[in-house]
Amino acid sequence: MKKIIPVLLAALACGAASAQMKPDMGKLLATGGVSQVEGAGGGGLTPWALITGYGTRDSWGANAHYTYVDTQDYRLNSYGVAVGIADRLELSFAKQEFKGSLAPLDQLNIRQDIVGLKLKVAGDAVYEQDSWMPQVAIGIMYKKNKGIGGLGALGVTNVKQLGARDDSGYDYYVSATKLLLEQSLLLNGTLRATKANQMGLLGFGGDRNDDVRLEPEISAAYLINRRLALGVEYRHKPHNLGVDNEKAYYDAFLAWFPTRNVSVTLAYANLGDITIFNPKKQKGLYLSLQTGF
Repeated sequence: MKKIIPVLLAALACGAASAQMKPDMGKLLATGGVSQVEGAGGGGLTPWALITGYGTRDSWGANAHYTYVDTQDYRLNSYGVAVGIADRLELSFAKQEFKGSLAPLDQLNIRQDIVGLKLKVAGDAVYEQDSWMPQVAIGIMYKKNKGIGGLGALGVTNVKQLGARDDSGYDYYVSATKLLLEQSLLLNGTLRATKANQMGLLGFGGDRNDDVRLEPEISAAYLINRRLALGVEYRHKPHNLGVDNEKAYYDAFLAWFPTRNVSVTLAYANLGDITIFNPKKQKGLYLSLQTGF
């Protein structure tokens, strides 16, 4: 899968050569998706094959996002920027901050940086309505865990001390998105190759497993009207750490697109178990704001 990297870097060079293009906001409303919690364009939990922004093949678009997730015992903040070039290449950067709110992890603070690249390789979700072929994209995310704060009294400052093998790693994925305009329906399937624990917030690999796993992710959204979408997502994840009974993520969301410049996503999210220290399913509010062009 590391062969994907040179392909994406070559596409990045082509995008840089097209820097003189101007934004045209020419794509249909909502067809750039919202900002996924790791920064990519898609749903809240999983990337889609759609390229972020409203720039067409002769243009480019960009956005910034802020996402807040609040469960019984934890809070996650994510913010970042993304650029879509020629409706083919996407570059994204996101920062995540994960905090605890209940003892013994009430002082917990974990930060992570994520750099992403996505390349559309086949199909077109909007213009190929008479074909069964979905839009297909390949992507890579480089994740760097910045360490653990708030647990110094326990002697824990790095994810490796919890059993993780590494504090940085790559996720590779392929996404297929089919937009059925006549039925007002969007379907997406993503297959991710990963060693990340809780998206990388608890490191990569672990004492239970250190192999790359292929994990499925699915999304479905119904377009109530041009500005409202109702949907669900499911994201399967590996279970690498003995101290973390990691489970799948899933959510039910409502996304609102009042204009091409703004979107708001509200969801009920279930993040499953997160560490054995607070052993219960973590579920609660997901709220994301995106602004761009």
